[in-house]
Amino acid sequence: MNNTKEVQVKLMKGLLDLIVLQFLSSQPMHGYQIITKIRKNFGVYFGPSTIYPLLNALEKSGYVKSEWDMNNERPRKVYKLTTEGRNLLNFTEDSLNFICRKIGTTGIPKEIAIEEDIAQPALPSLLKRVKEQNHGLHL
Repeated sequence: MNNTKEVQVKLMKGLLDLIVLQFLSSQPMHGYQIITKIRKNFGVYFGPSTIYPLLNALEKSGYVKSEWDMNNERPRKVYKLTTEGRNLLNFTEDSLNFICRKIGTTGIPKEIAIEEDIAQPALPSLLKRVKEQNHGLHL
């Protein structure tokens, strides 16, 4: 695995709960939809043994709730974002933006970076791309 891909996978692992919450903020989804969407959007495969325990932990913490959808051939557990989950998502996005601003302006006076728009943080760009892809827009 090359260094770029390795860094991307590490970031994805660290941000996986945020990414799942972001996907659920646009629509309720079942686990397989989430697995497929992560693979399609990021080119990284996280299987059921990663996604379902994460969804269970998010539900146990009150960030998502699940309901069984019995309207298809096969019953599926569908996950929805709760108010607490939306609050966590907003807080986490704000925190990531703060961190990225700090990283993006290292060694450059803050006023200059803001005036010249030097800081181009990667994580807010990632979050923006996730949000846009959730709404059917592809960059």
